[in-house]
Amino acid sequence: MGWRNGSSLLFFLVLFFVHVIDAMNFRNNTHQAEYNQFLLANGVARTPPMGWNSWNHFQCNINESTLKTIVDALVSTGLAAVGYKYVNLDDCWAEKNRDRRGNLRAKSSTFPSGIKTLADYVHARGLKLGIYSDAGYMTCSMTMPGSLGHEEQDARTFAEWGVDYLKYDNCYNDGSKPQKRYARMSYALQKVGRPILYSLCEWGQENPAKWAGLYGNTWRTTGDINDTWASITSIADQNNIWGRYAGPGKWNDPDMLEVGNGGMSLEEYRSHFSIWAVMKAPLLIGCDVRSASKETLQILGNKEVINVNQDPMGVQARKLRSKDGLEVWAGPLSRKRVVVVLWNRGRSVAPISVTWRDIGLSPYKPVVVRDLWAHSFVSRSKRFRLTANVAPHGCKMYALSPY
Repeated sequence: MGWRNGSSLLFFLVLFFVHVIDAMNFRNNTHQAEYNQFLLANGVARTPPMGWNSWNHFQCNINESTLKTIVDALVSTGLAAVGYKYVNLDDCWAEKNRDRRGNLRAKSSTFPSGIKTLADYVHARGLKLGIYSDAGYMTCSMTMPGSLGHEEQDARTFAEWGVDYLKYDNCYNDGSKPQKRYARMSYALQKVGRPILYSLCEWGQENPAKWAGLYGNTWRTTGDINDTWASITSIADQNNIWGRYAGPGKWNDPDMLEVGNGGMSLEEYRSHFSIWAVMKAPLLIGCDVRSASKETLQILGNKEVINVNQDPMGVQARKLRSKDGLEVWAGPLSRKRVVVVLWNRGRSVAPISVTWRDIGLSPYKPVVVRDLWAHSFVSRSKRFRLTANVAPHGCKMYALSPY
């Protein structure tokens, strides 16, 4: 057999096996490649989404007037200017029954002007509107219908209203695999001709990090967060497992931020925000920004920490070391930089160290070290290691720039 014929045969054999593997992985789903192209081409979530969500603070006690004042507060506090662009309306926004054509309708008692008018208000202020539905027959609050069986109809409705983000929950479903139910809405969104960030809220039950990136932009890796130290530490550990699956356009989601809701200390909130930032988590504010304290706004508005979260390289930092509650988290950033968080989960002040070898740098390489909470340079030519005394439940966060 000649070289040319042999090469052609090899090429077709490779091509055949690629198609076989593709069919096995995607179950002959002819839309998958197109949707992956759509996820990249629509431009959403190239970095982790930032915004605000109604659930953590308001739950079902949300209405049109409140949401508009939240929008105004995001602008007036400067939070919108540093990247918090999505204003996400969670559960309880719709009437319990669809209209006679089967369409979802805004709840007349709380959103009398309708969602389209609300979207116009949000867009006029340079922000984007998010909305909530469910891959089941009812949403988790049981106050409104889910989208199971109505995926294309609801996706069209959301697009017509001007929605920019869909959080899609997992309550009261039919028992079928979430991969199947979440894919249906994924394909429905693809058809509407509007970029809509798709956030899968499956609570990590079926290891969505392994498959959700085929269908959407973010996926919850855990159960719901609450405003306690135990909750954020547990969730951080669970989310850490899935770092290799995250990247531009698709992100692990350890749930919304609790910063400012009052259940933790400022040190704990600073740690919460730091770890979420380096894990490249969506940064979705969960407090009432209208009454947020100066300290809360300083945490949420820290541009240097936000820049780590929004770094275009998009690599989730990971836990490198943990002993006696003293942890080192680190990850690469663009321009050959490294971010390091020294996190003290213990009950007393303690020194935490990291060596250059720990984070893949030459020990003899001089490094510029910047403290991202103090907004100051620790050293402009540090070598070998970095050590800091860290407050209980607190952290130190540094950007390291070798030269």
